Amino acid sequence: MTKVIKSLWISVQGDPVFMRRVNGWLTVFWLAMIPASILTHWISSVAYVAALSLWALVSGHWSAWQAARVEVNQRREAQAREDADVPGEIVERIVKETDVEAQPPPV
Repeated sequence: MTKVIKSLWISVQGDPVFMRRVNGWLTVFWLAMIPASILTHWISSVAYVAALSLWALVSGHWSAWQAARVEVNQRREAQAREDADVPGEIVERIVKETDVEAQPPPV
């Protein structure tokens, strides 16, 4: 059971479209809950306000964590682009696939 949950969690985390939709619908839900909580007087309930505060705390940290993950991935991709020797790889491929010979670098 825990393997299924972990697998589902990993697949959900890796799908930005799904995450955007979930967060969008949760935003709509909480916006709808504002007038509902005022009309039903839930806003005066300590338990409701505590639950709402916990949700705000969790969602805020989750958003920051997701943003940090994106930044880390962007940094890795940028580093990989910097480390890639595309011109050198092209020259090596041309030399390998044709009868052109590489010249030694000038001294």
